[in-house]
Order: sequence, then structure tokens, then C-alpha cells
Amino acid sequence: MRPLRTASLRVRVTLTAIAVLLVVLPVTGLTVKAVFDAQAERSLDSLLTGRAQLAQQLARQNVAPGNLVRRIDADGVRVTLILRSGQQLGAPPVDPGGTVRQVRATLQAGQRTRGATLLLSADTALLADASARLLNVLLVSGAAAILITALALVIGMRFALAPLDAMTGLARSIAAGRRGGRLQPERADTELGRTAAAFDEMLDALEGAERTARRSEDRMREFVADAAHELRTPVAGLQTAAETLIQLGPDAPASRREELELLLVRESRRAGTLVADLLELSRIDAGLQLHLAQVDLRHLADTQASRLRLVAPDLTVNVTGSATVTADPERLAQVLANLLDNSRQVGARTVRIEVGPTGLVVADDGPGVPAELRERIFHRLVHGPQSKGAGLGLSIARGVARAHGGELTVTDRPDGRRGAAFRLHLPMRT
Repeated sequence: MRPLRTASLRVRVTLTAIAVLLVVLPVTGLTVKAVFDAQAERSLDSLLTGRAQLAQQLARQNVAPGNLVRRIDADGVRVTLILRSGQQLGAPPVDPGGTVRQVRATLQAGQRTRGATLLLSADTALLADASARLLNVLLVSGAAAILITALALVIGMRFALAPLDAMTGLARSIAAGRRGGRLQPERADTELGRTAAAFDEMLDALEGAERTARRSEDRMREFVADAAHELRTPVAGLQTAAETLIQLGPDAPASRREELELLLVRESRRAGTLVADLLELSRIDAGLQLHLAQVDLRHLADTQASRLRLVAPDLTVNVTGSATVTADPERLAQVLANLLDNSRQVGARTVRIEVGPTGLVVADDGPGVPAELRERIFHRLVHGPQSKGAGLGLSIARGVARAHGGELTVTDRPDGRRGAAFRLHLPMRT
């Protein structure tokens, strides 16, 4: 990406406008001067030709030579009439060339003017002087135009770029920690309006990302604190049991040693399960790598139901329906195992697994979940008073469901009886 040039916009616009004027004004001035010179030449030629034509007309009217000279005389025109007799009337003749433009004509009528020679001369120095004065006027007016334009641009740019100054001030105030300010342009169909609107959208996105990051940081801090609190209990149990075993020594009663050893195993298993769940959540946050395959949901449900019957023989598990979906079989088994363990931990006596083409439903006759807690129970390290787990199973189950592009929710049982129904929805894949 090329670096942004940071030269002053006011200076750049002013210099650009002056540069354009420095090109346009000389070209325009030279064009005006050329047109003026050409038009003056044509006007002079027309004047001399017209005077000659008037002389021919007066000669046909048999006007006396002296009167003819007086009538065709004009400002800037030198008239010389040379009769056949050699007599000269009017101004003395001059040689053409240099700054003298001359028209010669022979009169064709009149008693005394027939055959006479008419010389009409004009001094072009007047045209050159007028052209020079025009050039001076163009130079002075061009310089004045450039100066006035530069001053007008300096003043006008201050007002024209006021929105950019406002944008700069807002950016600095936000950098100083004052959030919430916006430009709010009145019109978004102009260049500055679109820029201001894009600037506001950028601020919305940045502040939204900042709020999200802060919420995520707060949740992470809370999660770490809760995880440490949950780990403290089994670690404290391990420490207490180990210290007691050391204090009792080898002469301790066998029953007491066995009790302490069972406590060590139970608390170490509890801590290991909690750590494993925490690692599983970190994998979910980083993005699970799914190994998709065709999964027989009925077979998966029967397998997990058999496991639950072995763990809790007094708990009744029924499975209905059948379907095949595309999913990661190990992750799907983990979701179903967590849902069944949750039903067992809340004290359910009967669990029903309903298999369907878009997922499954796990319904139990436990205490149920109040409507106001149906989202909170999926948060990390959150569990009800009847639950005996660490509060990570449902969070892991929802994370796996969403990694598949599905969702996990909890509602009342469809038959209206006491209990909860967890619905795992999976997307249809071909």
C-alpha cells in the first residue's frame, strides 16, 4: 500500500488552481491578442477598400476632384488624387511599405476624374500601438486575476474544508478518550458527505468492536476467576487428603487410609474432568476441526443410552425415531453424552431421546428450566442448585452444535409435563 501524501490540502488546491491559471491566462491572452490583431487588420483593409469604392461612386456622379477628396477623407486615412494632367490633390503621396498600408485605384468616370489615380494610405503604427496597449492590459489583468484568485482560494478553502477540520477535531477527541461523537452530515450524496458518513460508519464499527472486545475480556476474566474457584475445591481436597496421609504415617488404620485414597482419586478425577472441559472450551473458541461423515442418530442414541444405564441403573432411558445426518460422530456423541449427564445430575428419573431428520430432543422429568434461565444455563461455569457438575457440559454442547452450523436450545417438554427438553438442531447437508 502506497503511503498517503500528507501535504496541506489547502496549499495543494491553491497551487493547483494558480498553476491552471498560469497556463490558461497566457493562452487566453495570446488568443485574444491574435484575434484583435487579425480583426484590426481586416477593419483597416475594409476601411481602405470602402473609401476606394466611395471614390468610384462619387466619380460616376461627376463630383469635382477637390470635393471628392474631401468627401472620402477619414481619420487615419491619407488621401492623394493625381489627375491625368499630373495635378495632385489632397495629401502628398507616400511610399508604401513599413508601417504604411496603401490602396491604389484608377477612377473610371467623371469629366475631370476619369483616368485619375487615387492613393489611400493608412499608418499601421496605430494598430501596433493599440495591440501593445492590449497586451499590457492583459498582463496586468492576468496578474491581478492570479493574485485575487489566490486570496479568494485561501479564504474560500477555510470555509470549504471546514467539514474536514470537524472530522479532524472529532478524530482527536476520540483518540483522547471521548467516545460517542459523530459528524452526522446533512447530505450524504456529496463527496464530503460520503466521506463523513463513511467516517461515522467506521467509528460505529470501531466502537462496536471495542465494546465487544471489552465484553469478551470481562467474560474471560470472569471465566478465569470462576475456573480457579472451581479448581480450588478439588485441589484443596487433594491437598488435605495428601497431608492427612503423611501425618498418619504407615501405622494408620487400613480403613482410614482407604478412605483418604478414595478421596484422592475422586478429587483428582474431578480436577482432571474440569481441566479437560476447560481445554475443550478453548478448542471450541479456536474453532473446532470437524470430521464429517454419515451418522446414524438412532445407533448413536442407543449407544449413549446404554452407557447411561450402566452409570445410573435406576434411571430409565427410552429412544424413539431414526435418522441419518452428516456430522462429526465423535463430537455429536459428546453433545448427547453431556445432555444425558445433565439430566442425571439434576435428578431426573426418566429420559426420552427423540431422533428426527434435523436432530434430536432429550426430554427428562427433572425440575425443568425456568424461562428466565434458559440462556444463562449455557454460559460457562453456570449450573443450577440441583446440578452436581462444574457447569461446563451444556456450554460445550452448544459450542459443538454451533460448530456444526446448528443450535442447542432448551424448552418445556412437548407433552406439558414437568421437566426440560433440550433440542439439538442440525442443518440439512447433501
